[in-house]
Amino acid sequence: MEIKHQVPRWERDFERFLPLKSQFVLSGNVRDLQVVEVQPGIVTAQALHQCVAAALKRAGYAQALLFQPLSGFSVISSPGAAIDGQSALLSELGLASDGAQGRAGAELLASSLSTVVRRQGEPIALIVDFAARLLTRPTDPTAAEHHLFTQALLLSQQVTPRPSGPERKPFYNTVVWIVEKEGDLPDWFIVGNPRLRHVPVPRPDSRLRRSLAPALLKPLAGAAQATPESLKKAQDDFVDGTEGMLLADVNAISVLARVEGVGVEKIADAVRRYKVGVTEDPWLQIDREKIKNAEGFVRQRVKGQSEAVVHMLDIVKRAVTGVGAGRRGGRPRGVAFLAGPTGVGKTELAKTITSLLFGDESAYIRFDMSEFSAEHADQRLLGAPPGYIGYDAGGELTNAIREKPFSVVLFDEIEKAHPRVLDKFLQILDDGVLTSGRGDRVYFSEALIVFTSNLGIYKLTDSGERALNVSPSEPYQAVKQKVEEEIDRHFKFTLNRPEILNRMGENIIVFDFIREDIAEQIFEQMVRSTLEDLKAQDITITMTEEARASLKALCLADLSNGGRGIRNQVEANLLNPLARSLFDADAGPGCSFTIKSLQAGLLTLETGR
Repeated sequence: MEIKHQVPRWERDFERFLPLKSQFVLSGNVRDLQVVEVQPGIVTAQALHQCVAAALKRAGYAQALLFQPLSGFSVISSPGAAIDGQSALLSELGLASDGAQGRAGAELLASSLSTVVRRQGEPIALIVDFAARLLTRPTDPTAAEHHLFTQALLLSQQVTPRPSGPERKPFYNTVVWIVEKEGDLPDWFIVGNPRLRHVPVPRPDSRLRRSLAPALLKPLAGAAQATPESLKKAQDDFVDGTEGMLLADVNAISVLARVEGVGVEKIADAVRRYKVGVTEDPWLQIDREKIKNAEGFVRQRVKGQSEAVVHMLDIVKRAVTGVGAGRRGGRPRGVAFLAGPTGVGKTELAKTITSLLFGDESAYIRFDMSEFSAEHADQRLLGAPPGYIGYDAGGELTNAIREKPFSVVLFDEIEKAHPRVLDKFLQILDDGVLTSGRGDRVYFSEALIVFTSNLGIYKLTDSGERALNVSPSEPYQAVKQKVEEEIDRHFKFTLNRPEILNRMGENIIVFDFIREDIAEQIFEQMVRSTLEDLKAQDITITMTEEARASLKALCLADLSNGGRGIRNQVEANLLNPLARSLFDADAGPGCSFTIKSLQAGLLTLETGR
C-alpha cells in the first residue's frame, strides 16, 4: 500500500505564517534534500530553496528570487515559466546582467533589499541562502554587515501586507533567510522581532523516507519485474536501514545501487556499502566450518569457562548468520558484556574471538576505560567540537571504526568510564551510529562490541566499605547470580542508567573463578611453554618431581587473581630465578640443566650430562 505524501510540519508552519510575518529564518537541516510532491502521487527530493519556492508558489506568490554569496541574484525556475519573464523581473529590480543571472556580492543585497521588499504588483519572495556567510562574526559584524541587517530589521517592521489574488489574501514581499543555526545571524535581528518567524527544519523521519522510497527504488534493476510483496519488503529494508540518515544520503544510496547494478531485492546491501564503504559483506566471507568447530580452539585458550565460551560463540554465530538481525538503523552485529573475577579470561576470550574471525588476535580495537574516567573524556572518543583543541584530529573511537568498520571493539573495565561516556555507548547499542566532533556519522553496523567488567566481585557494605561479594569457594551458579544482581544494582541505582543494561539483554556473560583443576591445567601449560621456548634455543631444562611439586604449591596457593595470578607466580618463582641461574652459568645452545629443588624465588640448577 502506497503512503500518501504529507507536507512536513515545518513547511505547513511556514505557509501558515506567510500572511502574518514579513521575514523568516529557516535553520537546522537546511543542507539536506527535502521531499516535494511535484505532481499528485509523485514525489521527489529537491534542495531546500526549491522546496521553499514550491511552497511560495502554492501560496500564491508570482516568483521567487534566490540570492547566494558569490553568485548573486537569480530567479528560481518553476515548470513552464518563461525565461523572458524571469529576466524581466531581474531587469525591473535593476539586478540583471548577462542572461538571467544577477550580479554577485553581499553589498548588492544591502542595496537591493529595500527595492525587492517594497516592490508593488504581484507578490514575490527573496530567499537568501547561505546567509551565515554574509557575516564574519554574528556577535561583531563589520560596518557593511551591520548596515545590511539593520536595514532588514527596519524593513521587517515598516512594510505592510497588501491584498492580492482572486481571494484578496494579504501578502508581503517575503524575505527568507536560510542558515545552519539560528545563532548564525545577529541576536538583535532575530530575538524579540514580532515580524520575523523562526522555523526549524528537522531531520527526516521514517515517514518522509518511506514516502520517497518508491521513487528511489523504481529505477533499480529488477524493480519493474518485482512482485508487490518483494517491493514492499525492499522498501521496508530501505527505510529501516537508513534510520537517522539524511535524505541526501538516502538519495545517494539509490544512485550507488544504480551505478553498481545492485538489484532492488538487495537494497540493504547498497545501504551497507554506503555506510561502511565495503563492497563485499565480510561477515558472509567468514569460514563457517571454522566457526562450527571453534569451541575446542577457544577452550584451549580460555580454560574453565565452558558456559561463557558457548554463549560467546552463539553471539558470533548470530552475527555471521544474521539470525534475529532485524537490525533497525544498523545496530552492531553483536554485543557481549563479559563480567567476572580478574584474570579468568575475559580479555583473552575477546582476543580469541578476534583471532577466529580475522586470523589475527591483534586486529581488535581496544579501549582501556580507566583512561576515560574524566567528565570530558567522551571528547577523546568522538573528537573535540569545533573551536576546541584537537578538533582536527577527530576521535579515537570514530577514527578507528571509520578505518576498520569490520572489527571487534573491546571496551575494557567499562565500570571505570565516566557516565557521559556510557551515554555514548547507549547511542551505539541503540542506533549503531555516532557523530564525531567534526560532524561525520560513523557506523557500527559491522562491528562486534565487547564490554568487560569486574562488577559484582566486590560490593559496598552498609558502612560504605568495600567487601567481597563472591568467593572461589562458592559454586558457579551462586557466583553468577550474585554478580548479575550486583551489575543490575550498579546500573539501576548507582549510575541511574537502567536503559544501558536493558540494551545488553541476555548477553551478560558471567565468568567463573579459576577452580583448582583448571588452575593445574593452566600451571602445566605455562611451565611446558617456558621449557619449550628454551628448547627452541637448544637449551634443555628438566625438573625433578620434587621441584615441580614445590613450584606448583607456590603458584596455586592463592587463586583469587585467576590465571594472571598464576602467571605472576610462575614468573617470580621459575622464570626470574631460572634466567638468573642460566646467565650465571653462561648457558648457550647445546647445554642441558636439571632443576633439582625450588623454593620461593630460588632454585638449584644442576648441569646435565
